[in-house]
Amino acid sequence: MQQMSNGVASSQSHPEPWDAAPPKQATRISHVQDEYACDVFNEREMQQRLPKNVFRAFMRAIQVGERLAPEVADVVASAMKEWAVENGATHYTHWFQPLTGSTAEKHDSFMTPDGHGGVLSEFTGTMLVQGEPDASSFPSGGLRATFEARGYTAWDPTSPVFLIRGPNHVTLCIPTAFVSWTGEALDKKTPLLRSMDAVSEAAMRVLRLFGADAGVNRVFATVGVEQEYFLLDSELFFQRPDLSNCARTLIGAQPPKGQQLEDHYFGSIPPRVLAYMADCERELYRLGVPVKTRHNEVAPCQFEIAPYFENANIACDHQMLVMETLRRVAPRFGLRPILHEKPFAGINGSGKHLNWALSTDTGVNLLDPRDETHNNMQFLVFLCAVIAAVDKHAGLLRSSVASAGNDHRLGANEAPPAIISIFLGDMLMDIVEQIEAGRARKTMQGGKLDLGADSLPSIPRDTGDRNRTSPFAFTGNKFEFRAVGSTAAVSWPTTVLNTIITESLHDLASQLEKGFGKNPTPAKRKQVVASVLAKSVKAHKRVLFNGDGYDEAWHAEAEARGLPNFKDTVDALTQVNSRESVALFKAHNVLTKAELDSRTTIFYEKYCKQMLIEAETMRSIVRTRVLPAALRHQTECIDALSAAEALDLEMPELRGQIERVVRLNRECHVRLAALDKALTHEHANPAKHAKAIRDAVKPAMAELREVADELEGLVAADLWTLPTYQEMLIVK
Repeated sequence: MQQMSNGVASSQSHPEPWDAAPPKQATRISHVQDEYACDVFNEREMQQRLPKNVFRAFMRAIQVGERLAPEVADVVASAMKEWAVENGATHYTHWFQPLTGSTAEKHDSFMTPDGHGGVLSEFTGTMLVQGEPDASSFPSGGLRATFEARGYTAWDPTSPVFLIRGPNHVTLCIPTAFVSWTGEALDKKTPLLRSMDAVSEAAMRVLRLFGADAGVNRVFATVGVEQEYFLLDSELFFQRPDLSNCARTLIGAQPPKGQQLEDHYFGSIPPRVLAYMADCERELYRLGVPVKTRHNEVAPCQFEIAPYFENANIACDHQMLVMETLRRVAPRFGLRPILHEKPFAGINGSGKHLNWALSTDTGVNLLDPRDETHNNMQFLVFLCAVIAAVDKHAGLLRSSVASAGNDHRLGANEAPPAIISIFLGDMLMDIVEQIEAGRARKTMQGGKLDLGADSLPSIPRDTGDRNRTSPFAFTGNKFEFRAVGSTAAVSWPTTVLNTIITESLHDLASQLEKGFGKNPTPAKRKQVVASVLAKSVKAHKRVLFNGDGYDEAWHAEAEARGLPNFKDTVDALTQVNSRESVALFKAHNVLTKAELDSRTTIFYEKYCKQMLIEAETMRSIVRTRVLPAALRHQTECIDALSAAEALDLEMPELRGQIERVVRLNRECHVRLAALDKALTHEHANPAKHAKAIRDAVKPAMAELREVADELEGLVAADLWTLPTYQEMLIVK
């Protein structure tokens, strides 16, 4: 952990707490090491507290999916409660991820009356394994009627329980699935776990073909998520109704200095922000979240935090904890984090980079090319499976990152285009071209870079550059899905990735099994692999693109290749429950048609609700802030002109400004009325309602903003009550 800066403290007579360096730095750092995962009931803690037979049974449940017997659950629950109470916990909660996009929890006390005026501490295996929150108020997309309240939470033993601490409370949090009374998934975790089972089964089938399954019981999808976010001063944040209601500015003129100088990216972290980051990291370390990287991002007031790779299920839980921790810690420093994809027009927005790979339970990364990649047949099969999956289901993959917020970001020169393509880099692209030609025979070498100074070492040169404009890029030993929005729960795009690649792995495995026959010779094995992969590459190579994704020429080329281009959420969501998607998810037992239909409805409804909240907020701001300020400014200017004319002074410039303000005020009223009219169009069908909002409400908001932003540039600063971009985009 980096030392907090004290550079500002020395120049202030009354330094803020984040400016002063903490005493005894070495002690502080050693505490971080000692405290890592101290608030997690992890394998180390269980091994110390559980009987050996119970511990072994529990580990089998985690590692190979073996179900826990009730008596084992009772012993685990008892040890878990003792650990939690020793750490100050008084309550427990089943922590789950409903389809709202956030997490949910209902707290229950460990205390139970003993019938004699006292209390007992109670927590059984039944309490651990299952809970029953009210399911009627969570979105179900039609799976549950409003009057049908029963839902179940089911303990996920593969994700460790943890403690959340507050100023005067400690709560034991138990990661769970959330399902309806009839068993349908009402959450993001349940289909994720199903998809992990599916991709493991498919990957094991491929490993058996190459004799690489010895000692391997399971294959895990692994994930590492880079989280971008903005930080604003809390006082300014709450002075903006659009930020507090919608997490983005609905009006706002461009500041003279935004990100033009590109001086913020990787720059020195402000002391107040660094202190905030350090506190966030410390809390995340205690929760066992292996955060690794922190830095300034491109836009002013924009930053990033990123962890190591983990099992995808745990990584998705940890990603939710990262977002919650960013929000929970910020008030200590007078800050407010913004996770919206595009909080400021004209300023780069925020996303998540979802790094995805497959690894065996013995620690082998199946997407590691290694040396002599052209001879690594197993790797090439997994590589071609990914290529085929992304090409075949590009529309579904695009829909997995669709949201009202992400519509403002995707396709701009700050984020990947909405066209899903794969960047492989020079070395892998060369091998893929060799595969298509018949057989891969060589691996391109990167060599070394001589930096031209005697004091600098020669450094290894990669065989290909990175491509920041690609939505799906191979980056050494993993794929980086760069189109995910910063507010997203990454479990859904991970579920989609796992499922589409499951299908491709099974398809390639079937072809290889048929070609191998019984007891194939090494020569026949190579021949069959070469033939099957050549066929796959020819069928799916259209999705490969190593060029500039921002270039307009690529859009034309992608269309000629037949690649889909869903430019907004409304169109992209048509892919969620398409006939192909329904068949895909059903075939691999990830989601039923009813579960998929419900998600489609929920996604459309969420889009509609977010857009309508924005539209209503914008109407309120323009009516109660913008127009009153502009009219006062108009009146003051007219009074000034009248006073000048009374003295026979000519002021044509002032008259011109008045005419401009009058015109803009009139136009603002006209465009506000147009937005009012657009908001009258409603449809019972969520998809039709979303389309109406996109086609009528969104353009009306853009036109109203244009006038409001122009007025901001004219109205006197003492009359304009909203904090401006210039004020907000500085954190000291």
